[in-house]
Amino acid sequence: MADQWMIKGREYGNCNCDQGCPCQFNAPSTHGHCQAVVAGIIDEGHFGDCDIAGLHWALIAKWPGEIAEGNGEIETVIDDRASTAQRDALGKILKGESTAPGATIFSVLSSTMSTVHDTLYRPIDVSIDIDARRANLTIAGLVESTGTPMKNPFTGENSRAQIHLPNGFEYTYAEIGVGTSKANGSIPIELSGTHGQFCVLHMNQDGVIR
Repeated sequence: MADQWMIKGREYGNCNCDQGCPCQFNAPSTHGHCQAVVAGIIDEGHFGDCDIAGLHWALIAKWPGEIAEGNGEIETVIDDRASTAQRDALGKILKGESTAPGATIFSVLSSTMSTVHDTLYRPIDVSIDIDARRANLTIAGLVESTGTPMKNPFTGENSRAQIHLPNGFEYTYAEIGVGTSKANGSIPIELSGTHGQFCVLHMNQDGVIR
């Protein structure tokens, strides 16, 4: 493939499914439709000769039915600190371009979209601690999201669970927690106490790097 790229960083996502998210197991979603807020921090990364390390990004997406049925809509937000070259580079990755078909989560999601809203460039305040199962995302006037650990209903203590997908197109291991989100942009979403996941995102144009 002409464009060689790589990203390694942290990702936090909150969707409307129950904890564990049946979609991770190729099963029908909890409610028969999907809504999600996802954000990431690129700790290391490049697109060709363009360094994209340190940049933040976010996606807001919604589908009227199962993701595989399509007809989704998506809004992409890229760190406003990015230069013109970095915006173009990260935009291609997040839209599944310059990628082997179906090789990454971004390519898969892009194939299910019928409405793609204009990309926004905003300050993105995001923190993600995978081991602690904690995340905070703020995009002023657009998105607020918080990820926390699950609680044991009997003891009230933090509870830990993981998903292992050895052939997954997004991650190999994800820590599972709880997310609460509100989005006020082109795709209004409100989630409370639903599936949250925290994972290392390490991939290139050919898929997840393990």
